[in-house]
This record gives sequence, structure tokens and C-alpha cells, in this order.
Amino acid sequence: MDSDVIGENLSTENFEVRDEESYVASTSNEIENLSTISSSSPMRHTDVSSPKEIFKSKELSHSAPPHPRKALDHSSTAPSTIRRNLFPENKEAAYSRSMTEKWWTQSWIPRHELKLDRLSEREKQKLIVELVKIQSDGTVEVDLSKSAPVASELFEYQTIEGFHPDMEFIVTDSNKSIPKLNIAVLVVGTRGDVQPFLAMSKRLQEFGHHVRLATHANFRSFVESAGVDFYPLGGDPRILAGYMARNKGLIPSAPGEIIIQRKQLKAIIESLLPACTQPDLKTGQPFRAQAIIANPPAYGHAHVAEALGVPLHMFFTMPWTPTSEFPSPLARVPQSAGNWLSYIVVDLLIWWGIRGYINDFRRKLNLAPIAYFSMYRGSISHFPTGYMWSPHVVSKPKDWGPLVDVVGYCFLNLASKYQPPEEFIQWIGKGSSPIYIGFGSMPLEDSTKTTNIILEALRRTGQRGIIDRGWGDLGTFPEIPDDVFLLVDCPHDWLFPQCAAVVHHGGAGTTATGLRAGCPTTIVPFFGDQYFWGDRIYNRGLGPTPIPISQLTVEALSDAINFMLQPEVKTRVMDLAKLIENEDGVANAVNAFHRHLPPDMPLSPPPSSKRHDDDDGYDHDDHPTLLQWFFTQIGLHCGCGSS
Repeated sequence: MDSDVIGENLSTENFEVRDEESYVASTSNEIENLSTISSSSPMRHTDVSSPKEIFKSKELSHSAPPHPRKALDHSSTAPSTIRRNLFPENKEAAYSRSMTEKWWTQSWIPRHELKLDRLSEREKQKLIVELVKIQSDGTVEVDLSKSAPVASELFEYQTIEGFHPDMEFIVTDSNKSIPKLNIAVLVVGTRGDVQPFLAMSKRLQEFGHHVRLATHANFRSFVESAGVDFYPLGGDPRILAGYMARNKGLIPSAPGEIIIQRKQLKAIIESLLPACTQPDLKTGQPFRAQAIIANPPAYGHAHVAEALGVPLHMFFTMPWTPTSEFPSPLARVPQSAGNWLSYIVVDLLIWWGIRGYINDFRRKLNLAPIAYFSMYRGSISHFPTGYMWSPHVVSKPKDWGPLVDVVGYCFLNLASKYQPPEEFIQWIGKGSSPIYIGFGSMPLEDSTKTTNIILEALRRTGQRGIIDRGWGDLGTFPEIPDDVFLLVDCPHDWLFPQCAAVVHHGGAGTTATGLRAGCPTTIVPFFGDQYFWGDRIYNRGLGPTPIPISQLTVEALSDAINFMLQPEVKTRVMDLAKLIENEDGVANAVNAFHRHLPPDMPLSPPPSSKRHDDDDGYDHDDHPTLLQWFFTQIGLHCGCGSS
């Protein structure tokens, strides 16, 4: 889809309002196709139960109270617990701690999102037309040069996303008792996206929780070898990695790309509910999530949590919460004043791209559909959110409130179990520390050309090199010199300490591992947040300016290698490595999850409650628990729900 077509679709003169039925059946030139996947997290398809089968036996009553949960065992945990005032004076500035339908009302939604929902369809289209420029490569630029009165009004709500003084915070002692939970961890992406969640899952299990990590079938053995239960999600990460490499922004480049996106997104969404409710596929052990952890690209997470009445905690390796300190990694922002607004625009474009699928999904969950031009369901601002990077690399912005934590890098530490080939050990010992070059899960249009560039740059700089084959098939070359070693599937936390410097695609996990190893870094970004991490590396003097893969040349790579070998660059990276080494991001992530659990988690079974399990994955009961009844009454009393 070229920029002219996009302009036509976004034009207020050509915009046509349709009912939901016709929207679902709309053709590929609709606004829906602006964006269906918007991060650097590709996906993998696998055979899973169809939602039609899951929902065929019995539907939930949308007006029914939440389903009772089973009694919970307890885990003694170090993190403190924050309790929130149940009756905030300013409901519009408060956030719901429950995902049940009766509490999910606009009184809990951030004000900038309420403002957008009050706009007419035509006003929203005009806002996008005025603020957004579609680049030739499909990326989105947020431009404030035109007059946009609505954008000015949105800026008035910028500070409201921070701390809310009307909420009462009471911190308990460090030995707060936390219930043992069935936790579903939903992760969409490549191995680099899955790995920090696997580290977190293992630590949660140490606290006594039962954790199921649901991700793409490619990573079954990776997850299970770590001792964590696995469940397959839809989507194929190789297909989506290729898609993202060809379509670097929010806008698909051709109708054929749109078809790929639709199939992948549908497969992901349809697999989310089984991942949270279906028995283990190997053992048949029953499972029903009592809490959900997810990354944002697992679209549908909030809706499953709402249907099940369980808390949701978001974690991610790239910024997703609006801030004025830096722009969304998925948008270009010429003026820094547009940083905060870029997140709102990206959220809006994503929501418009997926709303048809989400409303279909909500109908199957027997949840009320979301307004056709609503915006707030595309945002995660009202959920507890943890960011998995070191605050010494990117500190927590001042305008992120108490719902947001920067927990640190979450390392899995695979090096201790790795046995390198003897040939590789001998090669490493024969000379100076090599330069690592690899692009992980990123596909390459011409791997032979890229390999030639790498070999010539190493020759010119007089350096030994390690070429990691990856998904792009680097190094498939008839004649490789003796001072270059071709490598396949070696843990970075073992490999990078052997290297003088590293050149890679800029995935968050690879970047983190290189910095912890004290390696000066050159980032060759392909798409998404890779540009963001490339800029962070350059701005801190830890490596040269990023080299986009389309601009990779012998000269550019040679200059980058020479830059990384400067002693002062190595000193800066080593200073940072010491700080990262003293962090425990996994412990901080688990602490954040425990701390943000709602204080109303059920601790004992309700009197005379009956449990009936049906094959739709839900518990059906005629009576709510006493706790659920109590909170329902609160909702009715404060006008948060309907009778």
C-alpha cells in the first residue's frame, strides 16, 4: 500500500462510516490495514483449538458477576504490597485494579484517551491527517508543524499520566503473604523477546507459583528445557520477521503484505484464551490462569483478562507508555515537543488496525464490543507495566507514574550449561579477541552480499571475526579465511565476553548482553525498537552511530569497527557493565508483579461454592464469592457499573 493510497484512506473527504458487520468484511484498502503488528516482535503459527470450539458449549453472561476462583495457597515474598484507596475522589484520574467488566468503565480511563473518545469520527480522521506523515518505507512521522488544536488540548493531559495524589498508598512489611497463583505468561515475538520472560517465569516458580509460558511453537524446547510449562500460541516468527524487515513501519507496503498480517494476527488472538484456560497438552493437567503477564504484541491479552476476571501485568523490552522524554520507537518525531503525542498516535493507529479482530474476539468472549472509533483499548497506560532494561541505560521518565517500573535487564544466564565445540575453543585461543557480527532472527535479502561486506571490513581493519549465521544465513560462502569463524546457535552470555566488540541488529536482549559483557557495540537496525537502542548506544558513547541494514557498506562497517576499538569507548562500556552486573532485573520484575497484585486476591474458598468446569475453559457458578459481591456493590454505589 503506497502513501497515496494511505492518504486517500485517511482523508476526511473519502472516509465512510460502516457498521461492524461490513467493517469485518471490508477490503484491504481500509484504515484497518494501517497496522496490525507494530513492534519488533514477530510470531509463529501452530495448530491450536479454535475459539469456535472453545465457546461452543456455553457462553458467559455479560452482565453476570465475576466467576469465583479456587482457594489459593500462599507464598511468602520479599516485595512490599501497595494498597490503593477503593474510593478515589477523582475517578477520572484513577485506574481500575480489576479487569472485571463492571469496573471497566470510562471513569478509570486516562484523560487523554477520554478526550479522544469524545471526538467525532471525522475529527479523529482530521487529527491523524494533520499530525501524521506516511514515509515511503511505511514508517509514521508525527509532525506538529501544522495547526492541530486537538493536539494542543491533548498536551494539557500530559502530566496526568504521572503520580495521582488522590490515591492512598500503604506499604506493608517485607514479609507480605502473597497467594500462590496459576500464571499465564503470553509472549509474542522472537527468541530475544521470549528469553527475559522465561527468566522471570523461572523465578516466579521459585516463589511457588505455577507458571505456563505461552509463545510460538518454535520455542517449545527452549521453554521446556528451562523447566517451565509450555503452551503454543499462533503466529510464525520467521514469517513476521520477514514482514517487519520488508515493512519497516506501521503501514503495510502492498495488499499481499496485508493478507500475511491478517492471518498471523488472527492465529495469535484465537490462541490466547486456550493458553489461559486449557489443560496441559502433554499431561492433561487442568490449568486456569489466575493472573496474566503479557507483552503488548500479544494483542487480546486485556480482553482475556477481562473475561476471566484476573489481573494483568504488562512487561516489555521497548517503551510503550507515553512520555515527553523520547518518542515512540515506532514513530519519527522531528520536534521533541511531539514525543508524548507520538505514543498516542501510534496507539490510535494500532487500535484502528486491530479493532475488527478484537471485537470479534470480544463477542466470542461474550463481552460488550468496544466503540467503533474508541481509542483507549489499544493503550496499556492503565495497566501495571514493567520495562525490562537497565535504568543506567534508559532511566525511568519523570512523567511515568507509580504503575510503571523500570526493572532492569532480565538475563536467563545460559552460559553455565553451554559446552562449546573444541574446534571453537582452539580458534579463540589462537589470536586476539574477535569482533562478533550477527543479526539473530533478522532475515537478509542478500546474505552473500552482506557476508562479503563483513569479510572485507574485517580484512581492512585487520581484525579477527566471528560470524553468527542466524536466520539470515550469514557466512554461507565457499571460502572463509582462517581468521573468521562461522558460528551457529551459541549463547551470547558465553560468547560476548570472549569478544573485543559486537555488531548486531539491536534487539533489546542482544544489546543488553553485549553491554553486560563490556563490549563496545555497533547496531545495524532493521526495524522498530532497534533504531531506539542504536540511538541510546550512540548517545552514551558506547558505540558509533547506527548503520541501517540498507546502508551497510564496507566503509561504514570499517569505520564502526575502528570507532569501537578506541580505548575510551571500551572504558565507558566497562563502567556501565559493572553497574549492570550489580542489578537483578529478574528479581525486580517479580517484585513488581507481586507489588501490583490487587489487594483483593481471594485467599480462601467462598462458603458453599460449587465448581462446574465446561469445555469452554471457564468456571460457571450461580453465586459470586462474598468478596466479588462486595466489590460489585462498591461498583454500583460509586456508579462504576450497572445493576
